[in-house]
Amino acid sequence: MVRGGRVSKLGSAVSKKSTNGQREYSVRQKLAALLLAALIFLAGMQTGQGGFRLLGGGLKSTQKGLPANLDYTTVEQVYDELRANYDGQLDQTKLMDGLKQGLVAASGDPYTEYMSPDKAKEFQSQLSGTFEGIGAQLGKNDAGNIVIVSPIDGFPAKKAGLMPNDVIAEVDGKSTKGWTVDEAVDKIRGQKGTVVKLRVIRNSAEDLSFDITRAQIDIPSVEYKVLDGDIGYIKISQFGDDTSTLAREAANSFKEKNVKSVVLDLRGNPGGYLDSAVSVSSLWMVNKTVLEEKRGGATIKTYRSSGEAVLKDLPTVVLIDGGSASASEITAGALHDNGVATLIGAKSFGKGSVQQPETLKNGGLLKVTIARWFTPKGKNIDKEGITPDEKVERSVDDIKNDKDPQLDAAIKHLQ
Repeated sequence: MVRGGRVSKLGSAVSKKSTNGQREYSVRQKLAALLLAALIFLAGMQTGQGGFRLLGGGLKSTQKGLPANLDYTTVEQVYDELRANYDGQLDQTKLMDGLKQGLVAASGDPYTEYMSPDKAKEFQSQLSGTFEGIGAQLGKNDAGNIVIVSPIDGFPAKKAGLMPNDVIAEVDGKSTKGWTVDEAVDKIRGQKGTVVKLRVIRNSAEDLSFDITRAQIDIPSVEYKVLDGDIGYIKISQFGDDTSTLAREAANSFKEKNVKSVVLDLRGNPGGYLDSAVSVSSLWMVNKTVLEEKRGGATIKTYRSSGEAVLKDLPTVVLIDGGSASASEITAGALHDNGVATLIGAKSFGKGSVQQPETLKNGGLLKVTIARWFTPKGKNIDKEGITPDEKVERSVDDIKNDKDPQLDAAIKHLQ
């Protein structure tokens, strides 16, 4: 599940897969397990709001009736006609990339995607968590519209008032109709200090315009502090490769300070590495199911908590919202289904599929949906999300005025 994605380090769960060479293994390991509930992209960072997983072995195909090889006769015919009759200059590389993109798009799955070599390089470089853009994760809704999945706290998109599920109708005066998420990211991403103009439709009713100044986005994976003397607060912005270590550091710090309860803030977190989600969940649970992966209806892997549960038995609230996706939903679902946490906030994004990244010979990248994940109680949250135990909304005015009724509700619940 891949930052779901950028993006991005967001997205889905990824496990490791053996390769024929150390170099290829290294690339796959870095790309692995971006957990987002949609292979989504951050505007300026691609994320895995999808679920990325590197597998430790081959998968049995679920396809029936497909030939071993496709008949490209009519494809060649289209190419010959274009080459002979097109009034303009065709680019061979773009034609080949177009073929691959079309083949993948025919799956009908928004999280199965082909990236050109240049896009793959950008994707890899953005995994560091530093990029230039507006700091918002993008995806597509069921109608095929480009939408805001998650504006990131503290950055231009959130400060301007963009909200999860806002439909981006225009970028710099150009309609986004028919755009891919990749195209939207390209148009919205840009050098810090420059301005991008967005026209947004909210709740199918409000027609809004935003002029947003791009900035350098540095995303810390984990932040933590103590509230009101004895409430530990952990904010995880994405499930990166350092999240497990930093979250355990936070947990040990809370233990030393004798905190009495914990708030785990997963709002606006588009996902990331599956292993990180399992590690974070393990801070509260001993040998409990975190999630199951199923393929063709059969369970192919069960993830269980492991290691020292430093925060075990501490009353806990998990904050979620429409920007909580993939790995965030895995963590929230695991803690909730195992009875160790109360969920407060708004319904989460709803991405329940897992993507596997495959590096291609030309340097491109194929992200393909290979499984569905299920909560410990057997629920797949794809397109549904997770409904909190206590619904508390945070409005645009709340954000602009630095008010946080969701966190206030969490503190009240714990007190």
